[in-house]
Amino acid sequence: MPFEFLLPDLGEGITEAEVRKWLVKAGDSVNEHQSVLEIETDKAVVEVPSPKKGRVLKINKEAGDVVKVGESLMTIAEETEEAARGRAPSVSVVGVLPEEEEVLAAPSVRAYAKELGVDLAKIKGLGPGGGISMEDVKEASKKGIAANDRYGPVEFVEIKGLRKTIAKNLLAAQRTTAFVTGMDEADVTDLWGLREREKKPLLQKGIHLTFLPFFIKAAQHALREHPMLNASMDEEKGAVIVKKYYNIGVAVDTPEGLMVPVIKDADRKTLLEIAAEIQGMSERARQRKIRLDEMKGSSFTITNFGHFGGTFATPIINYPDVAILGTGKIAEKPWVRDGRVAVRKILHLSLTFDHRATDGADAAQFLTKVIRYLEDPAMLFIESA
Repeated sequence: MPFEFLLPDLGEGITEAEVRKWLVKAGDSVNEHQSVLEIETDKAVVEVPSPKKGRVLKINKEAGDVVKVGESLMTIAEETEEAARGRAPSVSVVGVLPEEEEVLAAPSVRAYAKELGVDLAKIKGLGPGGGISMEDVKEASKKGIAANDRYGPVEFVEIKGLRKTIAKNLLAAQRTTAFVTGMDEADVTDLWGLREREKKPLLQKGIHLTFLPFFIKAAQHALREHPMLNASMDEEKGAVIVKKYYNIGVAVDTPEGLMVPVIKDADRKTLLEIAAEIQGMSERARQRKIRLDEMKGSSFTITNFGHFGGTFATPIINYPDVAILGTGKIAEKPWVRDGRVAVRKILHLSLTFDHRATDGADAAQFLTKVIRYLEDPAMLFIESA
């Protein structure tokens, strides 16, 4: 009997994954432990090895399909079975011929598919014998195929993969938190000058110094004095879980959506160590090579939308954290300093917090402490007891 290769239990509570890319095709020979496909699970992309040696009879899930644990990914004829059958796959000058080429669909269904621009060869019919129905075509048209509504052309873009994970997490945060956002500004002229002096020498050492490491250290220092913001909620027990460690999540924009690598134990690392770690994790995130464990365990999150020109915002909490700090762009503004108006570098800050975990006064004082550290960067090098 052919062997059905089922999506294995991937741990971490993962119940489904999206097929991202097949590394083999029908007719290919595979070895045991050979990587045969890439799947996406909760923001991470992993390669899945074949559990058997043999020949691929059929690919059961296409790229883009969401597969639940226990569902068949592909069918393999094991090596012993192939030898017993004594035949090789049918091959032509253009490669392996697929086992099934016939599309079962009525003329009216074919016309409907043509009208919507749907490729029937890509549809798995749910009718008798795999026949394709009008409903099958209609559902397929919702998965990125161009169509029309009563006003003109539209395109259905299915929410899947990383974007689906982001949507799920954001909805969870919005549903389960009593969120409030406070905003303020910081004069970071001195910090700007410090970075300008140091960034070129550090770049020669391979370290790209951004403002983010300074934001992380400022937040970490302030969290020591305001621990209720360095926490998560236990919904079942109705309790706040205050973290005694400082794992700072850093939102990273990738071509496929936002990812949040976590800088573990930020209080034990120097600014330069944090800068190097951000650089490496950001590159791996954009290449989709970051490990799942590198994106778990945050106690607080920072999102730097100033990189894209944003000023103030109402960032959504990175569930299950209870707070997130948004850093806007640094702009030159007239600023009163020592009784005189001067042009200064001003950073815009937005703090969203769960009002169940703490009050507005605590959050405002936290933001004031962050500003204090950023306005006097020398304070960042004085570790709190």
